[in-house]
Amino acid sequence: MNVIPRDQHCISRKHISDGALKVMSRLRSQGHQAYLVGGAVRDLLLGGHPKDFDIATDATPEDVHGLFRNSRIIGRRFRIVHVRFGREIIEVTTFRGHHDNGDEDSPVKSGNHSRQSDKGLLLRDNVYGTLEEDAVRRDLSVNALYYDSGNFEVFDQVGGLSDLENRLIRVIGDPAQRYREDPVRMLRVVRFAARLGFDIENRTARAIPACAHLLGEIPPARLFDEFLKLFLSGHAAKTLEELLRYDLLGYLFDETGHILHRDDYALALVRAAMANTDQRIAQDKPVTPAFLLAALLWPVVKHTATHLENQGEPPMVAMHNAAQQTIGEACQQVSIPRRFSQPMREIWEFQLRLQRRQGKKSAELVDHRRFRAAYDFLLLREQAGEDTGGLGQWWTQFQELPMEERLQQAPTDGDKVGGRRRRRPRKRRNNAEK
Repeated sequence: MNVIPRDQHCISRKHISDGALKVMSRLRSQGHQAYLVGGAVRDLLLGGHPKDFDIATDATPEDVHGLFRNSRIIGRRFRIVHVRFGREIIEVTTFRGHHDNGDEDSPVKSGNHSRQSDKGLLLRDNVYGTLEEDAVRRDLSVNALYYDSGNFEVFDQVGGLSDLENRLIRVIGDPAQRYREDPVRMLRVVRFAARLGFDIENRTARAIPACAHLLGEIPPARLFDEFLKLFLSGHAAKTLEELLRYDLLGYLFDETGHILHRDDYALALVRAAMANTDQRIAQDKPVTPAFLLAALLWPVVKHTATHLENQGEPPMVAMHNAAQQTIGEACQQVSIPRRFSQPMREIWEFQLRLQRRQGKKSAELVDHRRFRAAYDFLLLREQAGEDTGGLGQWWTQFQELPMEERLQQAPTDGDKVGGRRRRRPRKRRNNAEK
């Protein structure tokens, strides 16, 4: 174990949340070990200001829960404790041990064991151990650094400091075995490489192609959670390139992965969506997964809708059916909640409605709750190189007009006289009809 004293690292307690310091202090006061661990230590050593703080301890989840009334135990695959301080949640995990230790060989007792599938996938992992065992069990070396807020020391068991200095993402242990235990680690590798701007260590990278198919065994709901982490962290553009480089995007969105390899327009559109999302996050503007999903699946929807139109379906019917089919197929890989799939469908179908520049309905589109997202998506299509006949510029100017002027500039044919809309005469009823 490499121990780095206070005068040889840059971590300061003033950059650690009060909640995390309180949790570590109380655990130590009760005779337990307690360390800041993971991304918080990594980011502090890189000079950043982490938002989340995780604690590792030799106390069992039940022990931790007993010390903090403001806590609850969660998780089945590996049980952890959430300690809440207002809006902040401090995640506390018990040191993990080796799979084959069981409870008898571990200095920390547990009522559970680890359980793996026939292919090595970890299904349950409640075997507890020591700090040294916990460090080896973590996935990436740069995430396996521990900080003791009592002695102000940093503990490095697996060469994480060296990898930070060399700007490398490296899986701890044999990469292929670690990927078999949890295939999502491949997504974490590319995510952290993109986020930190690090290179992926050679052995870690070489094992990905042979193990990528294992992502097909991950539940769609968990892959949706990973999708959010991949593309909503402010580094979506770089993450996309890493996913394409290692052919991993297809295990999230199969058809999109195939299309992006052969369609330059589709690739340009998805890249533009990622860059725009990163820009909005950097400017603290709201982003929604629905818009990103709409962009990722648009090439599939457009291809399917065109095929259905060629079979004789009207454009709007073809778009509706294509959207239904695309979302249904995508959900077999990534579980997309309805609160996102419905806006996606509306954004796609709105693209056809934006082609109409005449009539009262066009004037009223601007006030529709989905107009802004659909308009932004139209501009994204143009940014990717699609020729829309100037639709983007027209709607840019049109939406700024008050309703009365919109009605004047988007009349129905034959329904405009002298610059004003002509009222249709009411049909008079004769006395017999009264």
